[in-house]
Amino acid sequence: MSKLFTGSEWGNEIETATLPRWDELPDIELYMDQVISLVSKYLSPILPQKEQPMLTKSMVNNYVKLALIPAPVKKKYSRVHLAFLIAITLLKQVLTIPEIKTGIVYQGRVSGIHEAYNIFCNVLEESLNVVGKQVQGVETAGLFSKQVSPDFFIVTAATSSLAAKLLAQKSIELAFDSRLMENKEEPSNDK
Repeated sequence: MSKLFTGSEWGNEIETATLPRWDELPDIELYMDQVISLVSKYLSPILPQKEQPMLTKSMVNNYVKLALIPAPVKKKYSRVHLAFLIAITLLKQVLTIPEIKTGIVYQGRVSGIHEAYNIFCNVLEESLNVVGKQVQGVETAGLFSKQVSPDFFIVTAATSSLAAKLLAQKSIELAFDSRLMENKEEPSNDK
């Protein structure tokens, strides 16, 4: 059962959510179960917990088949795999797999894989920070308040879309929960 938040509590949690940077990812070879566990741990403060896992073995295998991530070496996965899987798992909330592949290839060419991943983390955290502050009633400049370099249009738009989607989902959840509470508290007119 998921933990219920008030808008302010959720706003604080999402505002302060962070992702590990490239150098903070484990620099050791991992097995599939370890990779799935780590990705889930890293993303649990951001993505709502659902009945279905956010990443599965079959998803990882499909990403390898689709050349979204490199093939593992002797069934072991590296920091590169973790970075790709973190980005893919988040981006698939708002983009199609072909769009994700195009975006990752583009940003990797512009910035290099290590830097592209760190840029993704920074820009996503900025978007989540704005959304979190808005939920808490703190005035912000907005998601697109500053000039964005054309090299970063894709990552900025994608991460802003994800932050806005998370806000919409949480708002709907809170409205539904609030409505349920109102219905429980209303006295019945049935006699």
